[in-house]
Order: sequence, then structure tokens, then C-alpha cells
Amino acid sequence: MRTAAGEVALPTFQTMAATDPLDRRIVEQMVVGVATRQYARSLEPLEPAIESRSTSKSTVSRRFIARTQQQLDTWRSRPLDDLVLTVLPLDGVHLGDHCLIVAFGITEDGTKHALGPWEGPSENSTICRSLPANLTSRGLRTDRSVLVVLDGSKALRKAVTDTFGPAALLQRCQIHKLRNVLDHLPERQRPWMKTKLQRAYNCDDVALAKRQLQGLARQLETDHPSAAESLREGLDETLTIVGLGLSPTLRRSLSTTNAAESLISRTRSLKRNVKRWRNGQMVVRWVAAGVLEAVKGFRRLKGHKEMPKLVAALRARDQQFGLSTRETAERVA
Repeated sequence: MRTAAGEVALPTFQTMAATDPLDRRIVEQMVVGVATRQYARSLEPLEPAIESRSTSKSTVSRRFIARTQQQLDTWRSRPLDDLVLTVLPLDGVHLGDHCLIVAFGITEDGTKHALGPWEGPSENSTICRSLPANLTSRGLRTDRSVLVVLDGSKALRKAVTDTFGPAALLQRCQIHKLRNVLDHLPERQRPWMKTKLQRAYNCDDVALAKRQLQGLARQLETDHPSAAESLREGLDETLTIVGLGLSPTLRRSLSTTNAAESLISRTRSLKRNVKRWRNGQMVVRWVAAGVLEAVKGFRRLKGHKEMPKLVAALRARDQQFGLSTRETAERVA
């Protein structure tokens, strides 16, 4: 159709010609476990006289690749300057020979945001440096304190401290630390050690918790020196959350990388659909599809009503280290 001004786009035709709804349904079906070979069977049955199109294995695969790549590109490039992140949990998942680190942000009101995946052969310095570099290039602030929850990766820790400097308040995942220590002990000794460690981590006093952990390390150093060394390594950072005066519920939520792990756990159900990971790009696309599906069911962090206490503690730390220069300049102006 034309007018004197030119062609007129018909909304009905645009809707009928759009491939986006079809592509979106293909991605959803793949994510919930439908194989490409079985996609046609997941559709409503057609009349015998109607020919089915765009349901072959190759066509479904091409559409899935195109749609998930588009989702991934959009996700990775999303600006972050509108997010006021208070907590930054980071964790990884291994798929085949590939390692993916997923960044996960929590804002001041406890709202969760998936920030993006990064892929490499292992949690080495290269992949770890690319993660915070990408976040800062998209506008993530590094001039004020943020609680960064990590596992035991030294490369990831170094990348975070290099990027955020004194603004990074590090919390080592207590569950990862507990597992590392228990792995160095015989089966019969693990129950009592687990109880002792959990009692120390649940303590409300940092000094008392530290004395308890140091006492456990002394008990272990003769018969199990590797367990003692593992316990002492990063001991102070496992207790960071204890000194912030938070409620037990919020402490449990922020003392581990469980928030990030629950996010990427959705990707584990995808493994059964893939017989062979052909390359890193394929891994990233599938993980992105699983994570973006999980985002639809996000709820606020457990203990989010206590988040103002964490925010107050972080802003007090800003004052101590001379951070948060942007807010200071705005107040002066």
C-alpha cells in the first residue's frame, strides 16, 4: 500500500511475516528439554492436507543458534550504569573441556540481575581479567564498596582486586572452603569437623570465630597438615560477612556463592541434550539460554529486608577508604 508520502507498513502483515515468535518458541522448547529431532512432535497436530515447514532438525538447529546468539549479544552489551550493585557473586561451571564464569549482581533492594557469561579452558588469569573488564566497560561502578563473593580461584580474586582495588570487599564462599577442608580428611572425621566449622561461621563475633577456626587448624596440623593449610588459607575472608552486623538470614544468603550457583544450575539440565560440545561459542550460547530462562523466575534475595544494613556498612567503608567520590562531588555541588 502507498500514500503520497510513500509506502505504508501494515501491522498485520508485519506480525504474520515476523519469524521472532517462531524462533522464541524453538529456544523455549530446547531449554525445557525437547531435542531438535523431536521438535515437530512437540507441535500441535496438523490436518493431513497441511504440509509442515521449518520443523526439520537442521532448520530448528539454525534458528536456535541464531536466536541464542542474538540473546547472548544483547545480554553481553547491556549497559550497567543504571544498576546500583551492592553484591557481586561470581562462580563458574564446567561443561566438557570448557569453563564458564557467570557474573551475578544484587542491587540495594535485593533484586537479582544476571550480568553475563565468560568462557575459557579453565579459571585462568585471561578469562578472569576479561570478566571485570567487560563489566566496567559497560558502566559498572568501581569507585565505591561492593561485596564480592568468590570461590577459591586465585586468578579471579586477583582480577577483582586489580579492577576494584580497595572498593572490593571480598567474601570467600564458606561452603567451598568447608568442602576443601573436608576433602583432606578421612570420612570418619568429616562430620565433627563440619559441625565445628559451621559453628564458627555462624558465630556473631569475628574475633571469636577466628579463634575457633585457628584452634581447629592447630588440631589438624599434626595428623592432617593439608587440611590445616586449607583452613588457614583465606581464613579472614571467609569471615568478612560476620563483621557487618547482618541478620542470620541475610548472612546465609551472602556468605556463599549459592546465589550464583542456583542461577547456573539451570544449565546442568541442558547437558543431557548435548552429546558433544563442538566449541566454546556453543557452550556460551547454551549456558546463556539456560540462564536467561532462569531469570524469568527470579525472586528477591532471602533476607532482602535487611539490605539497608549492608548498604550502610558499605557506605561507612567508603568513608573510611575515601571512596564514592561521585556522591561526594554531588553533595558539594
